[in-house]
Amino acid sequence: MPIVKINNLVKRYPVPENPHTTFYAVDHISLDILDGEIFGILGPNGAGKTTTLEMIEGLTDIDEGEVTIANINVKTSPFEIKEIIGVQLQASEYFDKLSLRELLDLFCKLYQSPRQSETLLAKVNLSDKSNATPEQLSGGQKQRFSIACALVNDPKVLFLDEPTTGLDPQAKRNLWNLVKKLNASGMTIVITTHNMEEAEFLCQRIAIMDQGKIIALNSPSNLILKYAPEPPETALHGNLEDVFLHLTGNALRD
Repeated sequence: MPIVKINNLVKRYPVPENPHTTFYAVDHISLDILDGEIFGILGPNGAGKTTTLEMIEGLTDIDEGEVTIANINVKTSPFEIKEIIGVQLQASEYFDKLSLRELLDLFCKLYQSPRQSETLLAKVNLSDKSNATPEQLSGGQKQRFSIACALVNDPKVLFLDEPTTGLDPQAKRNLWNLVKKLNASGMTIVITTHNMEEAEFLCQRIAIMDQGKIIALNSPSNLILKYAPEPPETALHGNLEDVFLHLTGNALRD
């Protein structure tokens, strides 16, 4: 059953060289995200994936179309939406002098949430860092803490925007395991990523975007069988990165 419904979604921006004309950053896309799945949105830089995510989250105005989450309209009920979603951004800023525990206590009070900072830190395996400040954390620990902040209101849907960019392999795998664990508890997770291995490992379904449009939508295995079935030498078949390159013609760029 869909928990996120996107119908004919549009976002336009002025053309930098000619501000009197516009281009489509997101061009009339429609899709459903199922309750309890990990759904991936992939695309080269400028494909429209982050803009799409921001409109779904209510962080960017919707020019045309409609988005509902748990039957709540994002455009007409933005505050209700923020009560049921969690958002982990690519970069976050915190009060410099507060510890992780103090920051989470603050966020819990702002959300009037009964959740406890100790519980949230344990969920992301940061209990031993409760008295540290964010600047004392490693890259992987910062990403896990940003997810802890996104879990304060016990969201129905968690949005992760390129959560493992710049992380070393061990930190990346730790975060993947955390995402799997959260999803196993029943949480719907929507993720954007440039990492094809990550998308293949985590996602039940994937939408590939290019030039503001969805150009493919299916499970990783079905996408591979359809677009990259030919084995590169000894492999059984291509992989999700081969699908991405076949569909977009773009090399991956961070």
